[in-house]
Amino acid sequence: MEEIDTFIKSLKEKRYMDSLRRFSKYKYNKEEIILDYFDPNFADSLSLRRVGIPRYVVSNILKYRKAGGKFKDVSSFSKIYGLNSALFEKLKPYITISSDFLAKRDTFKHKGIDSLKLYKFQEITQVDLNSADTTILKKIPGIGIGLAKMIVAYRMRLGGYYSVEQLDEIGYIDKKLYEWFVVKSPIEEKDKIKVNSFTLDRLRNHPYMNFYKAKVIIEYRRKRGKIKNLSQLSFFEEFTEKDLNKLVYYFSFD
Repeated sequence: MEEIDTFIKSLKEKRYMDSLRRFSKYKYNKEEIILDYFDPNFADSLSLRRVGIPRYVVSNILKYRKAGGKFKDVSSFSKIYGLNSALFEKLKPYITISSDFLAKRDTFKHKGIDSLKLYKFQEITQVDLNSADTTILKKIPGIGIGLAKMIVAYRMRLGGYYSVEQLDEIGYIDKKLYEWFVVKSPIEEKDKIKVNSFTLDRLRNHPYMNFYKAKVIIEYRRKRGKIKNLSQLSFFEEFTEKDLNKLVYYFSFD
C-alpha cells in the first residue's frame, strides 16, 4: 500500500508540473511583443521583456550591469550570454546607447580647439520638440544620439508633444535640460487617434491607451454608435480624470 501511495503521489506531482509548464508556455506566447527603442544600460526587466527578450537573457543582462558591465556600442549587446543572433538582428535597429556610455567619437582637441564646443549649442537655444530631428537634438549639451532617438521615437508614438513635461515619461533625461525645449508646433490632425474609426489594435497602440480602454471604445461604438466627446467616456472606470486630461490632446471625434 505504501508503494501504491508513493506511485500515486508521484503521478500527481508529474501532472502538476506538466500543467505548470503548459501554463507557462501559454502565458509566454500570449505576452505582447512591442518593438520600441531601448537603452540596454538603463532599461528595466519589464522593458526588456516587452521587446521580446527571454527571461533568462534579461536576467543575464541585469547581472552583467550589476557587476559593473556597460554596453558601449550596439555590437557589444550581441555578446550577452544567451542572446541568439536572429533576435539581436531583429532588435538591432531599436538599440540606443546613451551618451553617458557611448564612446565620444565626435570629441577631439586639435591645436587647442575642442570640436565638441563647436558642435554643441553654446547658449540656451529653445528647440521645438515637435519639429526637431536628431541632428538638432544632439546639439543640446547633455544629449547624445541615444537620447535624441528616444525623444523622436516617443514623439512618433504619441503623435506629437503637447508639453515639455512629457519627457518625464521617457526617463533618462535630466530636468535641467527642459529649459532648452519648447512646444511650438501643434499636434497635427492626421497624427491624432481617430476614436470612431480606429481598430482595437490601433487604439491600444498609443502610449496613453491600453487594451481595456480600447475595448471600451469599441464596445461603445458597437452598442451606441459614434462617440462625440470625452465626457461620454468619463463614466467608465477605465478612463480616469488623469487619462482624459492627457487624451484630450490626441483624440479626434471626426
